[in-house]
Amino acid sequence: MADYVKEMRKIIGHDPLMTVGVGVMIENAAGELLLQKRTDDGTWGTLGGGMNLGETIVDTVKREVFEESGLVVDDLELFGIYSGEHCVITYPNKDTVFGVIIMFTTRTYSGTLLADPEESAELRFFARDTLPNNLNRTSAKWIEQWKTGTAPVIVD
Repeated sequence: MADYVKEMRKIIGHDPLMTVGVGVMIENAAGELLLQKRTDDGTWGTLGGGMNLGETIVDTVKREVFEESGLVVDDLELFGIYSGEHCVITYPNKDTVFGVIIMFTTRTYSGTLLADPEESAELRFFARDTLPNNLNRTSAKWIEQWKTGTAPVIVD
């Protein structure tokens, strides 16, 4: 059921909804991290999104990355599983979710980088020492761990 969240929103409105989210930190050959500048709030974060009913975690990662960037990812390695206050997200439309977020890393990708204009204002690779200042509040935690070389797997 691809529109699970939309259907639930019809029932609960903007109230908090528990979701499973996934994401991936894609590194290029130079060790730079691909980030997405979000269209909804102008912050930078990793690619990813919410799981649909019946979808596997890996299928969700691959779908979200392809939808947001045009890239096909492979060889996913678990980086961390996140929960807690920093995973409570209130979107600009006032919808609130509490996500349990499963993050991966990969250096294996193919395709032509193409931002989805509905979600991505820009896609760009950043070196560890040139990360943008306006990181998405949720993504900032694992991006900082990536930046400092914190060893996977992190459960938070």
